[in-house]
Amino acid sequence: MNNETSVSTPTDTANTQIATFGTGCFWCSEALFETLEGVKDVVSGYSGGHVAKPTYKEVCEGTTGHAECIQITYDPKKITYTALLEAFFRGHDPTTLNRQGNDIGTQYRSVIFYHNDEQKKLAEEAKKELDKSGAYAKPIVTEITKEEKFYAAEDYHQDYFAKNPDQGYCAFVIAPKLDKFRKVFHDKLKKNI
Repeated sequence: MNNETSVSTPTDTANTQIATFGTGCFWCSEALFETLEGVKDVVSGYSGGHVAKPTYKEVCEGTTGHAECIQITYDPKKITYTALLEAFFRGHDPTTLNRQGNDIGTQYRSVIFYHNDEQKKLAEEAKKELDKSGAYAKPIVTEITKEEKFYAAEDYHQDYFAKNPDQGYCAFVIAPKLDKFRKVFHDKLKKNI
């Protein structure tokens, strides 16, 4: 895939649905969500901004309004949207505004792009319940907004961790995060992982 054309996937097909999340670096997000049973495909890309067909360089400059995000195609008979929301909230820090670790800027914001009213309702409920639970010392700043247009990132960003496990960022940031994620979601992982 490349970002020359926007990907506009229908919310519902016969056996799959779509979820779109921004949790900071899309390399991390993609690596985490690909491990979950019922997830058919994860595409890294950009959404939420005002620039058509953005490039990685443009998004990194922080002037496009886009967030780095992932678009997940999943089988709702195998994994629910609620389970994906749990993975979303536990897979990053939803209390840091426009930042995840050393990645700083609106392009790294915590965001749920909902595709329908049911996703919006479930996302708002999950955020509210998590805030009330006291699981975090600070309030959750996750943005919940309607998905308008998703642009797939350049080819070299797709399956980045799988293709580059020894690259510095992958080895020192993604790998430990993935290990922790697998321990938390061990009962929801694909069997071949």
